[in-house]
Amino acid sequence: MDKKSIVQLKNVSKTIRGKKIIDQVSFDVYGGEVFGFLGPNGAGKTTTIRMIVGLMELSEGDVIIEGKSIKSNYEEAVQHVGAIVENPEMYKFLTGYKNLIHYARMYKGISKEKIDEVVRLVGLEKRIHEKVKTYSLGMRQRLGIAQSLLHDPRVLILDEPTNGLDPAGIREIRDYIRRLAKERDMAVIVSSHLLSEMEMMCDRVGIIQNGKLIDVQMMNDFVSTKGQLFKLEVNQPNETREKVLSHNPSWTVEIIEQSLVIDMTKDQVPDLIRFCVAHNIDVYGVSPAAKTLEDRFLEVTSGEGVTR
Repeated sequence: MDKKSIVQLKNVSKTIRGKKIIDQVSFDVYGGEVFGFLGPNGAGKTTTIRMIVGLMELSEGDVIIEGKSIKSNYEEAVQHVGAIVENPEMYKFLTGYKNLIHYARMYKGISKEKIDEVVRLVGLEKRIHEKVKTYSLGMRQRLGIAQSLLHDPRVLILDEPTNGLDPAGIREIRDYIRRLAKERDMAVIVSSHLLSEMEMMCDRVGIIQNGKLIDVQMMNDFVSTKGQLFKLEVNQPNETREKVLSHNPSWTVEIIEQSLVIDMTKDQVPDLIRFCVAHNIDVYGVSPAAKTLEDRFLEVTSGEGVTR
């Protein structure tokens, strides 16, 4: 990738009470991209994020943000970061607007115009002067994102950014995150358990398991297969699967929702159809299929669930 590396993890490790829970994790995140960070329950995802933003000390390695080390130059490194780790924390007795004013005092030069800009960006204009205690979880998520953008960070880290949002809100936040990355050349790191949303949102994905980074790929490459998936609708999928495998053992054939899903090339489809006709197999349809991020994630992690 030709873009500039904004965030670099270099052999990051964390040991707690003699147990290494993060083990030599290294990856880069570039300007203009949304990087999805996934991991099964207890894999070390949130621990890694906490080390990136300086909320947890590194045992080994380093995190470099815009050329500055978290270990040796913490203040200059984190000034480039905006983040929501787990849940956005707000003063519930204050309005959303007063929360933003309070937060803006931590940085120099944040104007009223800038506050108004981020309020518009996250769609809170109509409710920003109401107290946060009246906000839904989704509205607090929006306010948290607005807060994290006030100082124009180069890096945006969002842990479960669509938590509590309805489908329309999820799509809006997803589109907004992608637009932010592209238009502002920001490096955005997102973690979420909504794998379908990650698939639509992210340019690349990294998967951590048992504290180790096991894969980092472009999203399109990660969900692709050696050939292409085709869905074969037949009346007897179990018997047909055995016959198809005996015909071509190199194919990968799975039964999903009473249909065969076969990993093969497009050029092999006519051969498959001829085989079915010759063996009196009733075929009701053949159509392209695709593996989802959830399919690939479960393959890579051996079926373990994805949360923190």
